[in-house]
Amino acid sequence: MKSRHQKTLQAIFRQPTSGTIVFADIETLIVSLGGEVLEREGSRVKITLKGEQWRCHRPHPGKEAKKYQVEEVRELLERVGVRA
Repeated sequence: MKSRHQKTLQAIFRQPTSGTIVFADIETLIVSLGGEVLEREGSRVKITLKGEQWRCHRPHPGKEAKKYQVEEVRELLERVGVRA
């Protein structure tokens, strides 16, 4: 795993939950772990990783993921056995 992805992973698992993680960095982390990011209608995306799914909206107008989105992606990563 590249150091950039490792930093994103550490930021996702950091407490208290960060609201400054760029959503695109989360997407590239998922892809680097073997996951898939599918474009849906509008700002919707479906993220699949090791058989688990997460559906969400890309943040707009900003580019940073909301805190609840970081918590949801953390839960996804925990379900598939990924730890920081």
